[in-house]
Parts: sequence; C-alpha cells; structure tokens
Amino acid sequence: MTETPRSSWVPQGVDVERPSAARIYDYYLGGGYNFESDRQFARKAISLLPSLPMIAQQNRVFLRRAVRFCVQNGIRQFLDIGSGIPSVGNVHEVARQVDPAARVVYVDNEPVAVAHSRMMLAQDPQTAVVQADVRDPESILDSPEVRRLIDFDEPVAVLMVALLHFIPHADEPKAFLAQYRDAMAPGSFLALSHATLEHQPAITEQVRQLYENSQNPMTARNRAELEILFDGFELVAPGIVFTPAWRPDSPEEVGDDPERSVIYAAVGRRR
Repeated sequence: MTETPRSSWVPQGVDVERPSAARIYDYYLGGGYNFESDRQFARKAISLLPSLPMIAQQNRVFLRRAVRFCVQNGIRQFLDIGSGIPSVGNVHEVARQVDPAARVVYVDNEPVAVAHSRMMLAQDPQTAVVQADVRDPESILDSPEVRRLIDFDEPVAVLMVALLHFIPHADEPKAFLAQYRDAMAPGSFLALSHATLEHQPAITEQVRQLYENSQNPMTARNRAELEILFDGFELVAPGIVFTPAWRPDSPEEVGDDPERSVIYAAVGRRR
C-alpha cells in the first residue's frame, strides 16, 4: 500500500511509533491513513484472526444500517463519537440519501482522524468535527460545534460504533453513558457495537492481549454487560446480536455463522 504523503495530513506531535486503534482500523478497511507501526500491528492481529478485515467491513455495514434505521425513524441529526478516520459511507453520506439537510458532528480523540475529517469536511457547513474523548461528555455536549448543529430538544442519534471496547471497566462507561442519555430527548437513539469474547474466545483473547501494546487497550464485554449500558433505552428488534444479524438487507448477508464477526451490535430508543 502506498502511504499518503505525511505532510498533508499528519498533525504535529502525533506518535507514529505506537499503534493507534483508529489507524489500525483504517488499515483493516483498506485505507491509507496509517503508519508502518499500525500496519505491522494489524498484520500481526490478522495472523491471529484472519477474518479481521471482514469483521471491520461488517461493523461498517452495521453503522450504515443503523444510520438508515434512524433516518427512517425521523432522525435528522447525528453525534458520531469515536468516528475514526473517514472512509466511504460516512454518516452524513448515508443520512443525506434520505434528507440532504441532515446534520452530523463527528468526534474522535485521535489526532489523525480529526485532522483528516476536518480536511474532508471543511466546505460542509452541516457537519463539524470535535477532538474530544467519549469519557468527557461535557467537553462534547458543550462544544461550540455540537451547540451549533445539534438541538437536544429534538431526537438525535448518538453513535458509538466499535468504541466502548477501548474503555476499561474502571472508567465506568455506564456512568458517562447516562450523561449522554440524560441530554437526549425521548425518541432519540443510541447505536453501539462492541467486541466480545463469547465466540472464538481463545483467538479473540489473543487479539485482545495484542492490543495491550497499542495506544488503545481493549476490554471485551459479554451480552449481559452490554445490556447494562443501555439503561434508560429500549432495545429495538432484534436486540443485541452479532453485526451481520442486525437488520440485514438480505439473509445472505447474515451467512451461516454471524458469530464470526465477534462484535455485538444494538440500537436502543430513549424512553
């Protein structure tokens, strides 16, 4: 893969020697916004779990399905936290297939993801990019970008796709999720996807251990732990399932073994 010239997209101070989850994920998806340290890490992870690129693609498809579902249910504003490095089929692109006026704020704490997002969206007034951490809800909810584009008196979709498995138990995700929930109007939606060890535990545990050597150590959770994160939300059908099984467009997309995705997905409606 040919690396994009660094001068055009790498912020000052970025640690290029230590792998980053956002840049590793970009590599899984076939992107070019990653460094050699990320590629070496990704190749090692793929040697343990060869289906990782497919898993990333399935997760991305879930994101698009979730956005379409939200739009079909009246949502026209989105807060995508942990948005990562932009690739084809971003939230605003999917939402605007239905409503060209849909508004999206992208949030990430990874400097490369933020820099590239800002470069890509600089001419789009209905989108904004915030550099912040999901664990600090006030810095996100009170940011000028969110205040400009998101009206919390109206339903909003908050997306945390492939994000919370990088949050350890000690950081109490249920507590900070409650702060987002409390800011959301009834009828809003929360969409999550999250890695689990409940399928292929031996292999996925090796991958989890590998991530201990990255900037973003991984914490896998089981179905019951994910249900707790949806406190105050009503899970929409089909509930917590593996990514290919969440409202597929056809049975063929599910396949014979959706558990191979090793990522749970769910959407909840704010009561």
